Amino acid sequence: MEHVKPLGAVDPARRPHRRRRTAALAVLLAALFAFVGIQAWRVLTPASSLVDGPKFVEIAAHSSLRDIARILGHEGVIRSPLAFAMLAGARGTMRSLRAGEYLFPQGANTVVVLAMLEVGQVRQHSVVFREGSTLSELADQLAVEKLARPDEVLRVARDPGFLRSLGIAGESIEGYLFPDTYHFIKGMTVEDMLGRMVARMRERVSDDILAAAQARDLTLHKLLTLASIIEKEAVDPAEMPLISAVFWNRMKIEMPLQADPTVQYAVGKERRRLTRDDLMVESPFNTYRQLGLPPGPIASPSLAAIRAALNPAPVGYLYFVATNDRQHRFSNTLADHNAAVARYRLRRLR
Repeated sequence: MEHVKPLGAVDPARRPHRRRRTAALAVLLAALFAFVGIQAWRVLTPASSLVDGPKFVEIAAHSSLRDIARILGHEGVIRSPLAFAMLAGARGTMRSLRAGEYLFPQGANTVVVLAMLEVGQVRQHSVVFREGSTLSELADQLAVEKLARPDEVLRVARDPGFLRSLGIAGESIEGYLFPDTYHFIKGMTVEDMLGRMVARMRERVSDDILAAAQARDLTLHKLLTLASIIEKEAVDPAEMPLISAVFWNRMKIEMPLQADPTVQYAVGKERRRLTRDDLMVESPFNTYRQLGLPPGPIASPSLAAIRAALNPAPVGYLYFVATNDRQHRFSNTLADHNAAVARYRLRRLR
């Protein structure tokens, strides 16, 4: 009589094989869960370098995901390059991470690090460009911040094509850079940085200022030139209208401006005492030898200096001399001026 196997019965010979497969699957799943758990811990736990404080890292342009993960791992910003790459893949941002300088905050985990790279939350450099500062001083500032080489800044600032693109009539961008605090990021071109500073100047020099300049027969270029000299001569802003009056009064009678800052600019003696030989130098910026305004600004004037250039005080002064570190003595006549100079020199000798 033929033996009939009950429906659903399992062949005893196959049971050990099924048990082995089940055990192997369980081990595989356990290993997978362990792997995922370890990677999750690595992703969610701050790396060693960020436990005690923030960490600065620079990601070069055109870096691949593999390059970025390797750099971050080497710098101790992430615990696992593999976990970082897996997270970027899961978020679909593998090809959109942005280069630049990053300051990763203390306690940041891989999720935070990746999010900063995704949105390009790069480090910003604060550049404080003060009233009366020159193009050369800005070039040095940008070099200190490692944003640009000084020679490149000066080259671009004098490039005729770049100047035409900004509508600047002079031979340099000097005087057109508005004094302010700027935030630049590494990777910006010199053209972008200088262009932003010129745009700030055009924003601040309002239509009423331009109209007042036109009424005085001043182009924007001449206005900035006069204002830059006032800026360099004045220490106390309250004296700016008086200094402006001296220069306007001199120009009316075709008397040389004799402004020391213009000669300092010509001979490269920024903020340093001049000699007699300096005052005799042949330069269009030497207002001891040339009548009227020099060919362009000698520094970046403040808005106060620009307004003072348009609104000189109603006085007849033709001379002034410094009496201390902040103030000047103003005179109508050469005799009074010479007496003031003598008193100043005598005070210095005491």
